[in-house]
Amino acid sequence: MMIDGQRSSDLATSTVLAYYKAFNAGDWEGMLAQLTDDVAHDANQGGRSVGKDAFRAFLARMDRSYREELRDIVVMACPDGARAAAEYVVHGTYRATDEGLPPANGQRYVLPGGAFFDLRGGKIARVTNYYNLQDWLRQVGA
Repeated sequence: MMIDGQRSSDLATSTVLAYYKAFNAGDWEGMLAQLTDDVAHDANQGGRSVGKDAFRAFLARMDRSYREELRDIVVMACPDGARAAAEYVVHGTYRATDEGLPPANGQRYVLPGGAFFDLRGGKIARVTNYYNLQDWLRQVGA
């Protein structure tokens, strides 16, 4: 809950919501603007990449293979604003085959997801994403 937008937790929540607003708009530069230069990104069931350039490459791959919208977003932040978490529902279309995954042919999917964030200086310094890969595979007909 935001009170007046001045608490550290309010600022963290606003940053995460701005990140997701940019995501839903397909505004990759807007997403990147919410990140520190040394952002750590933990992809779902994958490795960690570090830095905005690596994150930009991840976004390009995602943009090629998927069109997603996040709905029902709920963000929670700790009182000092150093960490936050989000839960949402992904509504997506699998547009082009992603390496190591089943063939894409426009399959639609809906699945819950979540993310954990570290924040520093009003920006996201770490984002760790989670969704149920087995559920996604089932929905795209793997």
